[in-house]
Order: sequence, then C-alpha cells, then structure tokens
Amino acid sequence: MLMVVDAGNTNIVFAVHDGEGWVGTWRIATSDQRTSDEYAVWLLTLFSIAGLKPTQIERAVIGTVVPAALYHLRRLCRDYFQVEPLVARAALDWGFDIRIDNPDEVGADRLLNSLAAHQAYGGPLVVIDFGTATTFDVVDADGAYLGGIIAPGINLSIEALHKAAARLPRIGIGRPQAVIGRSTVPAMQSGVYWGYVGLIEGLVARIQAEYGAGLKVIATGGLAPLLAEGTVVIERVDPDLTLDGLRLLALRNPSPTLPKERGRLAESD
Repeated sequence: MLMVVDAGNTNIVFAVHDGEGWVGTWRIATSDQRTSDEYAVWLLTLFSIAGLKPTQIERAVIGTVVPAALYHLRRLCRDYFQVEPLVARAALDWGFDIRIDNPDEVGADRLLNSLAAHQAYGGPLVVIDFGTATTFDVVDADGAYLGGIIAPGINLSIEALHKAAARLPRIGIGRPQAVIGRSTVPAMQSGVYWGYVGLIEGLVARIQAEYGAGLKVIATGGLAPLLAEGTVVIERVDPDLTLDGLRLLALRNPSPTLPKERGRLAESD
C-alpha cells in the first residue's frame, strides 16, 4: 500500500491507497512544532480503527508547502513505517515540462494538482485550489505547467476584515440569497462570497484571453463545492486532486532508499 501525505499551511492530510482506491483519509491541523512521535500516536490509532497495519505500507510520498514540517513527517515514515518517503519537488520526473522562470519556487501542491488534473481531464485547463491561498494554475494541452496566480484565501480575507475593522464581526462563509445585504453580516457574507465568485470569473476570463483559447476549469479544496454553486465557470470539482497527484508522482518515480541509521536524519535532510 501507498501512504500519501499532503502537508498544507492549515491542515495535513494522510491517506492510504491500496492500488485500487483510497482506503483511509485523515486530517490534522498543521503545526511545525508537532513531533514524529505525536503524529504516530494519532495516526496509528486511526490505522487501527480502519483495520490497517503499519507493516502494510510499502511506500510513502510527501508533498509539503511547510518546510518546517518535513523533518518530522520524514521521521514518522522512517521510524514507524520503515519506508523512506519520496518528497515532491521540481527535480523529480513529473512527466511534463515546468515552463516558468524558476521551477524550484513553485509549490509542490500546485504541481501535484496540475499532474492529477491533466491525467484525469486532459488539457488545456485551469486548476483552482481553494486553500489558505487561492491559486490558479494553468496547464497546457500537452500537460506542461505554465504558471498561474496566487490570491489571498477566503478565510484569510475574512480574518483580515474582522481584525482591521473594529465594528465588523467574524463571519462564516455561506452563499447569500441576495447580493445586496440589508444588515452588516449579510453584507459581509455577500462581499466575501460574491466577491470571490467575481474573482474566479474575472481571472479565468483574463487567463483564457491571454492563453488565446478556452480552458477547462477544475476546482479543488474544501470550499470548492460551495463556490462552484455560484458560477458556471467551474466545470468540475475534484476533492482528491492533490492526493491523486501524490499517488501519480509516486508511480512515476522510484522509492528512495531507507537510510541504514534511522535514529538520526542526515544534515542534508
């Protein structure tokens, strides 16, 4: 079995694939202070509940945009699953060109989404990921990564609005029935929801104009279903896109060798 780890700024997702489908998916809040032992106590308990054993894990792959979390995630794989994880980075075999000025700068999650989306839906396409940041990534017809756009995430915008304006409350995200809010909270909800719908539609239109052709639009991330309700621009919502990208990357690249001395990581790690 393959264990994939998607470490984002807000949450870390662990999932296990048995070759036919996902047999378990678990989520924990991201913390660069959490140790490998703490991960293990939590994760191995969930493995037991799901009827899985650590010895069933034959390979592991990690994709992270939080460098500080990598050390302990790697230790988790080595010490508790006896596997050396593949770490997603630009230098691996992705099966496509990364046509940007500095490939090492692009977040692993954006390349993983592009890999999985092109595999599943073909191209050209735009992948929108509603995470801590809202990203738009452009994939050419041949699968090449062409770059994209990074915008503030919805939750970041809500928190900034609440903190910067003393009289504005913290609100939840929902789809308002009316665009014109008749009190403070509905007005804020409208600004957040319909504002982001406008962001999506406006940026996709500008991307298509610059690209010179129509592109499929695929969305992922926790808020993707909610925002897809408000626009016809998003053609498909795929919640497992990043996980599938990790799985496909592991299939394309050989597993690293487990170090003989697992008690300490090399300084190059």
